[in-house]
Amino acid sequence: MRVATWNVNSVKQRIPRLLPWLDQRAPDVVCLQETKLSDDAFHETLGADLAERGYEIAHVGQGQWNGVALLSKVGLEDVRGGFENVPGYPEPDSPTEARAVSAVCGGVRIYSLYVPNGRTPDSDHYHYKLDWLARLRDAVAAGDGDDAAANTMLCGDMNIAPADADLFDPAAYVGHTHVTDPERDALSALTALGLHDVVRDRWPDDRVFSYWDYRAGMFHKDLGMRIDLILAGAPIARRVAAAWIDRQARKGSKPSDHAPVMVDLDTAPDGDIGPVVPPPSNPAKRGGGAVRLPQSVEPGE
Repeated sequence: MRVATWNVNSVKQRIPRLLPWLDQRAPDVVCLQETKLSDDAFHETLGADLAERGYEIAHVGQGQWNGVALLSKVGLEDVRGGFENVPGYPEPDSPTEARAVSAVCGGVRIYSLYVPNGRTPDSDHYHYKLDWLARLRDAVAAGDGDDAAANTMLCGDMNIAPADADLFDPAAYVGHTHVTDPERDALSALTALGLHDVVRDRWPDDRVFSYWDYRAGMFHKDLGMRIDLILAGAPIARRVAAAWIDRQARKGSKPSDHAPVMVDLDTAPDGDIGPVVPPPSNPAKRGGGAVRLPQSVEPGE
């Protein structure tokens, strides 16, 4: 079973990239984030094309903001929007944002997640992010049977770089979100449930990024960060035959600023082809503090 997660940063704009990519990579399960469509609009825009390719659809939308989807060729059972006690914004009892959907696909509980950005440390958005992650952790911890952490894959844009190795230059991110200790602690609380960061487990020492800002030539210099993750329970992690970033999908005309993360379970149709496909041809050197971030607010909202 091939599982992929991709923040498409507006699925309507990405259709010319998404449909050929589905045909090329043939994932069995696809987790999409930032669809930026209502449920009706998603089905009207993509329903026929996805059905033609054999996908069932679960989508939780919010019009022009957020939006997550699950596409599956291997079953889509017990679909759930959000998770238990998911908080809202700006107050915990506010309406919830469209940031989570899960279902049992091929016998595995798979989540498509778009974790709140956090914007700036210690802001209301930042505390909302930490609360959201804590509630997600509690929901996963409370699961049993098909919903047990051991039978779970959390896939999506986590808006957290797990370690300094997941940044082109840690010094460039000082004072920004995505790298603070509380955010990384919240992510560690998820992995402490027995979930494995399968890409990093497979490639512990490699330079691996999944997001590159559109500006300042960041992609071509490979000045990125790894914030799109697949966390899998131990029995699932043991089935991983390949785990990689499809950097090819970030190249060319009108790409998303994120690349898909790919995980093959049991068999690897393309072989164990490396951590990043294709690898960058001339990446800038890591470290030294010579490059400043072009953005004042980090990726995602």
